[in-house]
Amino acid sequence: MTDVTKEQVLDKLRGVRGPDMDGNIVDMGLVSDVFISDSKVYFSITVPAERARELDPLRAAAERVVKDIPGVKGAMVALTADKKGASSSAPVQRPAAAPSQAGHSHAGHSHAGHSHAPAAAAPRTPTAAAKAGIPGVGSIIAVASGKGGVGKSTTSVNLALALKANGLRVGILDADIYGPSMPRLLKISGRPQQIEGRMIRPMENYGLKVMSMGFLVDEEVAMIWRGPMIQSALLQMLREVAWGDLDVLVVDMPPGTGDAQLTMAQQVPLAGAVIVSTPQDLALIDARKGLAMFRKVEVPVLGIVENMSYFIAPDTGNRYDIFGHGGARKEAERIGVPFLGEVPLTMGIRETSDAGTPVVASEPDSEIARVYREIATKVWEQVGAHQGDKARTMPNIVFE
Repeated sequence: MTDVTKEQVLDKLRGVRGPDMDGNIVDMGLVSDVFISDSKVYFSITVPAERARELDPLRAAAERVVKDIPGVKGAMVALTADKKGASSSAPVQRPAAAPSQAGHSHAGHSHAGHSHAPAAAAPRTPTAAAKAGIPGVGSIIAVASGKGGVGKSTTSVNLALALKANGLRVGILDADIYGPSMPRLLKISGRPQQIEGRMIRPMENYGLKVMSMGFLVDEEVAMIWRGPMIQSALLQMLREVAWGDLDVLVVDMPPGTGDAQLTMAQQVPLAGAVIVSTPQDLALIDARKGLAMFRKVEVPVLGIVENMSYFIAPDTGNRYDIFGHGGARKEAERIGVPFLGEVPLTMGIRETSDAGTPVVASEPDSEIARVYREIATKVWEQVGAHQGDKARTMPNIVFE
């Protein structure tokens, strides 16, 4: 079998263009340096930060054409807002267009339909002291990011599983009304059952209790909801779900600082927020917006996670800083919040996430699982510090 070359990959990628691009992604200078290791191909595509979710089909198309090259065992493609090496002919902002038909990815689906959660008038913003808790739930942690495409949902689910592996009782709420991902990430299908009163029994897998709008709404239908409807749906998924006794509920927030984020920050007694970012400057600029929002509503920032921090070649063990490195650590130091850890860019995280078998559950003894468990330990220590040791003490776990 002949070795795959960078030239072969770039030649195939010249056939990929976005819905409103005048040229292909290679000639427009949007493709990062292509790295090939053990017949697996790694690269990123530069897109405007605010269009990361919309242009995910572009990423999927590029991944598919590369996988079709004879001799390629796998491909890992990420969207990035890092402009280093990109030409000035980046895709211009135009009115939202239909996604490219060249590719298809579950992350790019629109979700539509009518929810079982009724619309309601916007609740009044209570003071911090008036925020109603959730019976049986000890602490609520929000996992947030300033932009899409940084791996926040993957981080959320592996953080939840790591907290469980560290001895805690854990649930996870998918608060992304427009693009719920927990059903796929945790390989759960079906509808929750209604029990006594208006209460709903959460779904379960890998020992986690899970609730998501994805269980209530068909995947193909588009959610066109305004602020009050979003508020009502989120509060129902929090307070009308029989969570039982949990030490911690992890909330996977939608990207940005919109209605859902403000509802959670203003209406729910959050123990704190974890911010997920990638190393490059533009992602950090967006992360600062999330940090500012939580601070404004007096929610403690538990720390920052640098996702896609570096890449270790599986065949040589050499390290490559594909998106730069250390930006999130420096940002944490600059603003005075804890730096929680670096999660490397690996094919395993991507493959297990797509398969619904998160790496902490499917490969608990791996180095990546260890990274997530260490992050979970730091997060729980911060929760305890901010709650005056109200949080339950973490069991002493020995890794061998």
